[in-house]
Amino acid sequence: MKENLLMKYAEQLAVEIELLCQSLSKIKDCSNTVFQIRKSSSSIFANVTEAQYPQSLPDMLSKLKIARKECFETESWLKLLFSTGQISEEIFKEKRNLCGRIRRILTASCVTIEKKIK
Repeated sequence: MKENLLMKYAEQLAVEIELLCQSLSKIKDCSNTVFQIRKSSSSIFANVTEAQYPQSLPDMLSKLKIARKECFETESWLKLLFSTGQISEEIFKEKRNLCGRIRRILTASCVTIEKKIK
């Protein structure tokens, strides 16, 4: 069976962001940002997981579009953490690049499903 890179990357991002949030939770100034990025990254993983067992193609498309939206949100929280000096440039680029990989797969998947639905 072929490896599901979308699932692999979504889980990897959720785990890495959770671990990052645990280390950042000691910083009181970014508690809302930590909450928001934890929420958006875990939502990517949850929606990608749900899309593996859809009720229909439109249901799958909806879950993947939500995951893509959450991916953009996660990137924006990463940028805020970097811009405020809470994370290093190395961590920012590493996580942003992972988000980019996920986003590209999600976009391609959405395009494919939209063609099938029409």
